[in-house]
Amino acid sequence: MHFSAKDTAQWDKMVLPGKLRTAYKLERQPQGYALQAQAESSASMLRQPLRIAPEQLGRLTFDWQVERLIPGADMQQRDTEDSPVRLILVFEGDRQLFSPKNAMLSELTHSLTGEPMPYATLMYVWCNQCPPESVIVNPRTDRIRKLAVESGPGRVGTWLSYTRNIRADFEKAFGEAPGALLGVGLMTDTDNTRSTTRAWYGKVHLD
Repeated sequence: MHFSAKDTAQWDKMVLPGKLRTAYKLERQPQGYALQAQAESSASMLRQPLRIAPEQLGRLTFDWQVERLIPGADMQQRDTEDSPVRLILVFEGDRQLFSPKNAMLSELTHSLTGEPMPYATLMYVWCNQCPPESVIVNPRTDRIRKLAVESGPGRVGTWLSYTRNIRADFEKAFGEAPGALLGVGLMTDTDNTRSTTRAWYGKVHLD
């Protein structure tokens, strides 16, 4: 299954309550079209609903480029939890297993967005200083976990490509087997640090 920045009709826009929108637009790059994300104290997402059974989960390949890191961003802290790029995977699971806190958050999410909080969300991110391959638990809920595929400024300004094993990464992050994959998302956000950044996304491929 292949998604391309050029095929913007594939992506649904998801606005986050109370947040300014990150601006997403197509831009021609030397290697072809890419999706530019311009965040100015903003956070919003593009997402693609799908359904892939757990036994069919394979590899994920994706490309991105970051113009600059976000000064002061720290993904472990609630008030500075921003990333110039995020590739987001949303998984099915038994919400009956939610802790009381997560059950309450799921109800709140449903009231604000019309959708319950996903059972589990795995994000591939670029952080400022955490060790590469670190797993970062979201400070608001442990049902969102981030895997740092890049860290620090060393490869800023370069197109980068990644191939990840979805099942292995989920098990590393959550300590359990994944359920069905229900969606893929892209997000660039600077709402917490009230700053500006720009990034580009290329292909997203599942096989």
